[in-house]
Amino acid sequence: MWSQLSSLFYGKMDILSTSDHASVVSMNLFVALLCGCIVIGHLLEENRWMNESITALLIGLSTGVVILLISGGKSSHLLVFSEDLFFIYLLPPIIFNAGFQVKKKQFFRNFITIIMFGALGTLVSFSIISLGAMTIFKKMDIGSLELGDYLAIGAIFAATDSVCTLQVLNQDETPPLYSLVFGEGVVNDATSVVLFNAIQNFDLTHIDHRIALQFSGNFLYLFFASTLLGAMTGLLSAYVIKKLYFGRHSTDREVALMMLMAYLSYMLAELFYLSGILTVFFCGIVMSHYTWHNVTESSRVTTKHAFATLSFVAEIFLFLYVGMDALDIEKWRFVNDSPGISVAVSSILLGLLMVGRAAFVFPLSFLMNFSKKSHGEKVTFNQQIVIWWAGLMRGAVSMALAYNQFTMSGHTQLRGNAIMITSTITVVLFSTMVFGLLTKPLILFLLPHPKHFTSASTVSDLGSPRSLSLPLLEGGLDSEVDVGNHDEGTNSRPIARPSSLRMLLNAPTHTVHYYWRKFDDSFMRPMFGGRGFVPYVPGSPIEQTTNNSID
Repeated sequence: MWSQLSSLFYGKMDILSTSDHASVVSMNLFVALLCGCIVIGHLLEENRWMNESITALLIGLSTGVVILLISGGKSSHLLVFSEDLFFIYLLPPIIFNAGFQVKKKQFFRNFITIIMFGALGTLVSFSIISLGAMTIFKKMDIGSLELGDYLAIGAIFAATDSVCTLQVLNQDETPPLYSLVFGEGVVNDATSVVLFNAIQNFDLTHIDHRIALQFSGNFLYLFFASTLLGAMTGLLSAYVIKKLYFGRHSTDREVALMMLMAYLSYMLAELFYLSGILTVFFCGIVMSHYTWHNVTESSRVTTKHAFATLSFVAEIFLFLYVGMDALDIEKWRFVNDSPGISVAVSSILLGLLMVGRAAFVFPLSFLMNFSKKSHGEKVTFNQQIVIWWAGLMRGAVSMALAYNQFTMSGHTQLRGNAIMITSTITVVLFSTMVFGLLTKPLILFLLPHPKHFTSASTVSDLGSPRSLSLPLLEGGLDSEVDVGNHDEGTNSRPIARPSSLRMLLNAPTHTVHYYWRKFDDSFMRPMFGGRGFVPYVPGSPIEQTTNNSID
């Protein structure tokens, strides 16, 4: 009896030891690949065609081929895409850094356009893709798909991935275009995820006007509640750091608290079934406007580069992950007998997403241009093509949503679901590699000035103390010098108050800016801190700034 228990115990320990060793091997592999992507991306920095996203994807594909050859096609589970890993660990630092480093002046000047493109445009694209898939796929032998599956397909392929385009555009050289592409990408991802969650939560067997109204109300509630939660979490971090002055004793505590509060905003949104993407994005904006100015100078430099580095590593990790998982042999076995159908489905989906993209980019651009009187504020036709092109690529969000809808714990047992998974993988790979490779030459052709493109990463140099010190709403007439002087209370030009209803209608951005700045200066920044509104306390950020200016 004792010998049997001993053999059973040691057998279990051997299994655990083997499992732990396999995990260590996997982690070593990923860390080595991350280092290789960074080095190769640096060497290809001036390449006309390549960027770091495509480099990581190709390295992931190559590594997957090697693993499959070594294991004889049996190690497919090493390559399984985990949506939990994506949504809980990799996505939050990317989205938070996007909000933390964004140039708020351009973002809020184009806020209405961004919302129109990101929310309304996503709904248009979602409708076209869903209706097209429902009409065409029912005529093809791809297995049984229900109404919820077709609507989910619309949400999955409405989610864009504009990373490749953002790596080419430079927000310092083309700020309006960059803010449109960047802002639309964030709102689009959030809208797609909210749509996907709403589809899964509603009974779609009996659709009537009440269900449609509930669906719309739920969508608006998620959108505004997520934004409010992110802003409140950012304000809470600003208030705590301003009142307690952690920097007097340890800048590490300041940095740790900022990071943890940022992550807390995302997890709170998931806890309350809200959109974590919107929540953590607006938390980043609020923290850059208030919290960042309440910490010491060393903490400002540290947080700026720490958030950018985490985002950069997460992006490279994602493309590696997608590239390796694309070769999961389990899913491709279901389509071995009908590869033509898989290719046809992928081609149809690519065509639908291109049509769905064009159906709102050009009409909405026309409407936005019609409402703008200044020629410099209008979106040119070449820029519209860039915006349309930026939304053609699909990435990890589409992969994660597809796995959520068509797999169970990463495994696929139904032929129809397997075809949709393999088609999603094909669309992601094709759009990222083919469209991504053509992005640099296209932008160079459409925007021929050399300064309009750069191979720098989206997270390598997005932020600067200057961009982080801009007000949340900024009028086009105010210079950056004015902003800084206004914050300090010297040599500032008064913001013109709207004198008539006609002025209110003609320049709503400047009017909103006037009342926001008045409210921000009199109430928000005295309470939550910000540039020029942190009182002098020994060991506080103001003391650091004063000492630096004296030195």
